[in-house]
Amino acid sequence: MSTFIKDLITKKLKQLTPGELLHYGKQYGFKLTQEEAQQITTYLKNNRVDPFNTGGRKIMLKELAKITDVETAKKAQKLFDKLIKSYGLDHLFN
Repeated sequence: MSTFIKDLITKKLKQLTPGELLHYGKQYGFKLTQEEAQQITTYLKNNRVDPFNTGGRKIMLKELAKITDVETAKKAQKLFDKLIKSYGLDHLFN
């Protein structure tokens, strides 16, 4: 089952649109511009992102900080951790 969930999450990251990212940003209190949303989704589509291990998440968050700012990247990390725990998926992320 965990492979299936990991595949779903990875696929969703690759298919995320700028519009969806802006919507989620509003929903979770992130301020993103259209250009930042476009840059983030382009990064996710063009780079192999592994959110399931600590090293992969660190790389992803460093890139997010470059595109936006450090504060937004830290906020994203906290939200990510909160969502993982709330859905009971912490066992998939090491």
